[in-house]
Amino acid sequence: MSARDLGVVINDSDDYSVAIGRYFIAKRGIPPANVVHVSIPRGTKVMDGPQFASASAAVRDHMPGAVQALALAWTEPYRVGCMSVTAAFAYGFDARQCAQGCRTTPRTPYFDSDSRLPFSELGIRPAMLLAGSSVKAARFTIDSGIEAERSRLDGTAYLLSTSDPARNVRAAGFPAALRLADGHVKVDIRHADELRDVNDVLFYFTGRARVGALATLRFHAGAIADHLTSNGGMLTDSPQMSSLAWLDAGATGSYGTVVEPCGFPQKFPQPAIVMRRYLAGETLIEAYWKSVEMPAQGVFIGEPLARIAPH
Repeated sequence: MSARDLGVVINDSDDYSVAIGRYFIAKRGIPPANVVHVSIPRGTKVMDGPQFASASAAVRDHMPGAVQALALAWTEPYRVGCMSVTAAFAYGFDARQCAQGCRTTPRTPYFDSDSRLPFSELGIRPAMLLAGSSVKAARFTIDSGIEAERSRLDGTAYLLSTSDPARNVRAAGFPAALRLADGHVKVDIRHADELRDVNDVLFYFTGRARVGALATLRFHAGAIADHLTSNGGMLTDSPQMSSLAWLDAGATGSYGTVVEPCGFPQKFPQPAIVMRRYLAGETLIEAYWKSVEMPAQGVFIGEPLARIAPH
């Protein structure tokens, strides 16, 4: 994807949204026609039905049909009812996505697909929040995304198998990630609860409610990192570690669930897929979205057009 394929949605009721939306548009050269303004009360963490209906109608009515994906220029709201805000804007609010109890949610046809035009071909506009703990922090994330393609690819993929059995369910797929990435990027699989004192993090996938020692790490421009846990996508009021902590530490993209997902690995990014597609040259929003089979409860955050040189 490129700037012409991406739409930007700005919440005019939120000073952060206006500032970071304008910054991203200027930095990435987003066409003016691809920008839609909505009004969501500032401080809204969870949108209700009427609020979402109004905002989604504005996008539906004013976003050019050629736009394939969306950058939502805010940190809050991160949820719409039982769905993540990125999933709701991607394919609409759907009560079937409300998995009461430990149940799966519908599979997206975008999962591990070769579609380059998800809206035109599948009727889906993958969405990502231009989230940050501050305007300054979000600007750094955007700048890192832009820098990624110009940076020499010398990072490492760190895959941590932790002592937390409930959150370590992706570890079974780590050998596949190693095989697929072999020769393209270094892969370091560790049995540990945290990574410490390394300066070349390109990927970091783990499973913990909270991840320590992030301040000791240096992230490669364009890095992707997330922790499998229940409430990482509650960006501003999580009882666990918010996915924003990854961006604050220097990652360019992250992911977390906004309601209890239970331990279904299909509801979280699959490292082998996101690594393979990102290393092949897909943008962060494409590679990340395609790695989650059931994304209804998960919110994607970061710089959507980040891209590393294909290898």
